[in-house]
Amino acid sequence: MDAGKVVIMEWRKSSRSGSEGDCVELRQDLAALRDSKRPDAVLEVSRTAITRLIGQVK
Repeated sequence: MDAGKVVIMEWRKSSRSGSEGDCVELRQDLAALRDSKRPDAVLEVSRTAITRLIGQVK
C-alpha cells in the first residue's frame, strides 16, 4: 500500500437480510464483521474464520 493512500472498504450484507436492519455485515476484504445497528463496533477476524463461517451457514 502506498503511504498516505486511503483505502475505503465497503460493507456487504446478505441479500436475505430483512428490511429492519437486523443483520451482520461483512467487510469487503473478508477481515471484519459488524452489526448493522452498531456500525462503529467492528469485530476483526481472520479470513479463515470467515470462510469457515460462510461454509457453515450455506
